[in-house]
Amino acid sequence: MLVVESRTPSRRSVYLWGLITSLGVIAGYGAVLLANVRHFYTDDTESQYVPLWVMLGRRLRDGDLPVLVPEHWMAGNYSIEEAGLLNPPQLLIDFLAPSFDNLVLYATVVKLIFAIILGLGVYRICLAYGSRVQWAALGGVSIPFTGWLLFFDSASWMTAFTGTAWLVHAWASGVRYARGKSSPIPVFLFLYLAISVQYIFPAAEAGLMIGAVAVGEWIYQRKWQPAARLLAVSAFAALAGMATYLPSMLSAKVTWRGTAQINNDQFLTVPWSESLNASLPSTLPAFSSWWGYVQPLPVVYIAWFLIPALAFIDWAEARKAWREFSGIGLFAIAALMWTAGPGTIGPLRWPARVLPMVALGLLVLVCVLLGRFATVKEWRGRAIAAAVLIGLLWIRSFSADPHNVLAHVIAAVALLALTAGVVWLGLNKGTTAAVALAIVAVFPIAYVQVARAQPTPMSWNLPSDRAEAKAAFPDFAGTTLQLGDRALIPPNERTVDGAYGSLVFGNYAKDVEKTYVSGYTPNGHFYFGEMLCMRWDTSVCPDAFRRAFAVEPSTGKPIVDLMNVDRVVLHNALYPDARAQDPPAGWKWVDYPGHDRYISVLEREGGLISTRNGRVSAVDGGTAVSVSETDTTSRVRVTSDNGGRVVFARLGWPGYRATLNGNDVPFKVVAKSFVAIDIPAGTRDGDLELTWRPPGWKIGGASILAGLAGLAVFQWLYLRGRRPERGSSEAPDAESIPDSSLADVTR
Repeated sequence: MLVVESRTPSRRSVYLWGLITSLGVIAGYGAVLLANVRHFYTDDTESQYVPLWVMLGRRLRDGDLPVLVPEHWMAGNYSIEEAGLLNPPQLLIDFLAPSFDNLVLYATVVKLIFAIILGLGVYRICLAYGSRVQWAALGGVSIPFTGWLLFFDSASWMTAFTGTAWLVHAWASGVRYARGKSSPIPVFLFLYLAISVQYIFPAAEAGLMIGAVAVGEWIYQRKWQPAARLLAVSAFAALAGMATYLPSMLSAKVTWRGTAQINNDQFLTVPWSESLNASLPSTLPAFSSWWGYVQPLPVVYIAWFLIPALAFIDWAEARKAWREFSGIGLFAIAALMWTAGPGTIGPLRWPARVLPMVALGLLVLVCVLLGRFATVKEWRGRAIAAAVLIGLLWIRSFSADPHNVLAHVIAAVALLALTAGVVWLGLNKGTTAAVALAIVAVFPIAYVQVARAQPTPMSWNLPSDRAEAKAAFPDFAGTTLQLGDRALIPPNERTVDGAYGSLVFGNYAKDVEKTYVSGYTPNGHFYFGEMLCMRWDTSVCPDAFRRAFAVEPSTGKPIVDLMNVDRVVLHNALYPDARAQDPPAGWKWVDYPGHDRYISVLEREGGLISTRNGRVSAVDGGTAVSVSETDTTSRVRVTSDNGGRVVFARLGWPGYRATLNGNDVPFKVVAKSFVAIDIPAGTRDGDLELTWRPPGWKIGGASILAGLAGLAVFQWLYLRGRRPERGSSEAPDAESIPDSSLADVTR
C-alpha cells in the first residue's frame, strides 16, 4: 500500500471546494424547482412567514420596530411570534420584502441564500474535523436535500431552516475555538443568530450541539479547559439570546402554549428504525402524522451514499482516531433519541422536527470518516457488504411502505449502480472524480423525490403576485374582522380569481396590505381565541358570529364594539343565509360587486370607528378623550366625578403599565381580554397613559449587555494567550488526511 504524507489543504483548495459546494447547492435548487416551481413557497412560508416579512418590512421602512400591533389582535404580539425582531439578517429580509411583488421568487432566493450558508457550514464542520475538502463538499451539497429539511424546513418552516443554517456554523466555529484555531467571536455570533430567529427548536438544538461538542473535545484533548471555554462563550451567547424568549416565557400563561409540561403521544414521534432508513430515495416512513401512518414524503431520507459508504471505511484506522470526532457521534445519538419522544417537552412538540439534526450528525460523521479513512482495499468484499446494506434498506422501506414495492426496487438498483460507479471512479480516476459523481447524483434524486410528491399535500396555494392580489381584493379601510373557515374552500377555488380575491387566511391580509383582526399564530391569546372560537389559521366555528355581537355584561357593549372593529366579513360557505337576517343594530349590509359569491359584508352605519377616539372603546362613569396614540402607548385625558372605567381596544397581553398624572394605577382585563383602567372619583382632566413593553425587556437588555461583556473578556483572554505563528493558515488541520486518491490505498 502506498503511504502518502499528510498535509493541510491549501487555502486555494479550501476556497475552490467551498465554491463547488455553493454551486452544487444552487444546482440542487434548480432541480427541485424543475419539479415544482413553488416548492419553497408552500404551507407556512406562504401563509405565515413571507406575509409577515412584508408587513414588518413596511413598518421598518416607516421607522417602526413593530413589537405590538393592537389591531392584529390574535397575532399582533410580535415579540412572541416567529418574527426574529432581534435578528439582524431577518430584519434585512423584512426590509427588502415590500420591494418584491413576486413572492415565490423572493422566498426562493432567500432560501437559496440560506441553503448555501447551510451547505458551507457543514463543509466547515467536516474540515474542522480533518476531512478532505472533496468529501467535505459532498456533505455540504447534500445537507439541504435531506428529507425533512427539503420537504418541511426549507419548503415551509423558515425559522427552523435559518436556525439550522446558523447552527452549523456555530458548530464549526466551536470546534475551531476549542482547538485554538479561532477566536470566540464566531462562536458567539453564530449561536446568537441561531437563537434569535425566535423559534425555540434551533435554540434547544444549538444547546444540545454545544454540549456534545464540548464533551467530545474533552474526550479528544483530555483536558477540561478548552471545553470549559467553549461552554462559557456559549453561555454568554445564550444570555444575549435570552432577550428573544423572555416575552414568550412571561406571556405563556395567557397563550395557547400555556405553562411547561412533558407529555408523550405517538404524533410525529419517529421510531429509530425509520430514522435510520437514510439512503433509499424512495423511502416513505411509517409513523403518525397529519396524513395517517405511512407518510407521502421521504422525510427520513438523508443521502444516497450514507449507508453504502460504511462498507468503504477503514474501520481499524478510524477506531484509532475515534476520540477526535466523538462529539459528532454524541450529537447524532442524542438527536436520534429525541426523535422518538417524548411528544411534548414544554414548547418543544413534535419530535420529528429534530430529524434534520439526525441527518446533520450522521452526514457529518460519514463525510468525516470518508474524508479521512475511505478505502477500496479488498473492494470485492466491501462491495458485497455495500450490497447487503442496500438490501437491508430495501427491506426496511418495503416493510414501512409495501404498496410502492416497484419504486423501492428501482431505488435499490439505482443505489447499487451509483455505488459501483463511485468505487470504479475512485479506483481508476481518483477521489475528485468519485466525489463529483456522488455530488451530481444528488440533483436527479432531489428532482425525482419532489416530482413524486406532487401535488404537494402542504400547499395553501395562496396568490404569489402581490400586485395582482391587491388589485383583486376589496378596498377595505380600517379594521376588519373576518369570520370564515379555510377548510370550506374547494381546492379549485383557492386562486386570486376565486376565494382568495375576497377572503384572507393565515397572514394573507399582510400581503394585500389590509388590517385584519386575525392572522397566523402558534402563540394565540387563549381567552380571546376562546371568545371568538378563532383558530391558529384565522378560521372560526359557526358560533363566532353570535359571539362577536354578544354583549359583554360589565360594559353593556358588543364584543365588536370593544374591539373597535369597522367591518365584519362573513364567509358565505360558513354562513350561507347571513343576508337573510336583519343586520345588528348600528350595522348595515354592504355590497361589494364581484365578491358577493364568497363574502357578505357588514359595516357600521356611522363610518369607521377605529379612528374616532384612539383605542378607547368603552367609557363608564366619566369621559375619556384620546390625546395621542402609538402601537404601544395610549394617552387619554380623563374626567370622572364619581369614579369610572376606561376600556381600551387592546388585548390584555402581559407587559402593560398605566399611570394617572404620573402615578402608577392598577389595570385589569374585561372578559379576560380587554385592557381596562378604573378612574378614581374626583379626577379632572387627568393624564392617563397606558404603555406596553415586552415583558422582561429590561432584564433582556441587561442580559444582552452581560453576554457581550463576557464575550469581550474571553476575546481578550484569547488575544492575550495567542502566540505569533509565521506561515499559519486559516485552513483547519488535516491530521491523517492523505493527499491521495482512493486508488492509492489499493497499490
